[in-house]
Amino acid sequence: MRAMREELEPDLVRIRAPNPGPLTGTGTNTYILGSADRVVIDPGPDHDGHLEALLAETEGAIAAILVTHSHLDHSLLVPRLKEATGADVYAFGPSGAGQSDIMRDLAKDSDIGGSEGADPAFRPDVTLADGEAVTLSGQTIRALHTPGHFGNHLCFEWRSAVFSGDHVMGWATTLVSPPHGDLTDFMASCRRLAASEHRIFYPGHGDLISDPALRLAELMAHRTGRENQIQSALRDGPRTARELTEAIYTDVSESLWPAAERNVLAHLIDLTARNIAAPEGLLTRHSVFSLKG
Repeated sequence: MRAMREELEPDLVRIRAPNPGPLTGTGTNTYILGSADRVVIDPGPDHDGHLEALLAETEGAIAAILVTHSHLDHSLLVPRLKEATGADVYAFGPSGAGQSDIMRDLAKDSDIGGSEGADPAFRPDVTLADGEAVTLSGQTIRALHTPGHFGNHLCFEWRSAVFSGDHVMGWATTLVSPPHGDLTDFMASCRRLAASEHRIFYPGHGDLISDPALRLAELMAHRTGRENQIQSALRDGPRTARELTEAIYTDVSESLWPAAERNVLAHLIDLTARNIAAPEGLLTRHSVFSLKG
């Protein structure tokens, strides 16, 4: 399968990596900005054909590599692209950066799981702070720290557009899998993006989002609806995240239940932090949860 190229607007090309799947949709979107020395956003998976496509498109002239977050399907090609071009890598930080205290404690002290897709070797050359603007090859880009899907997740503002990574996508709701995923942070990041007007979102997977405000409202409403379903199910008695998934995701293929269970667990951790629910004993992915009060 070959990478797919599309010109989206002046100075912007998307090359879609040939890694389709249940969690990647049609594949990871790599974006290339500029017309001379280029800026690459999210090199994608370690795939020979995709690397060749990026080098052919840029003729090897890459001024910088930007990474929204260090999930393997976004960052694994970074070392080879950097080696081929000498470009510096910009990101919020390594895979552990940006985690909330509760998620850091969970990762350290309990059988939480959920780190399988993270890139443990990822290290940027340049760290970008929240709100920091950089000018790279004539392109001014502002970093927005948007944790939720991943602690080190950045969105990038460019010409009133936003490269939204995996935080906002049109084809699917965002996976929030603890300990790198944090639902409390996810909702806060959605509200932050919704507070500003942007003309378009270019996500890490799927097609562009022409009405960002509407999509953000849909995502937040979806999460609120899931929370209501979880609380309703818990009123019938204590349950694990797995049991809640089986009760709630009746319209979803069982092959997607493991990912759905991670989302349910994220909701349960959020409800615990807000003193609405509580686990029996130590909080783990296998805990039995009940409503408080």
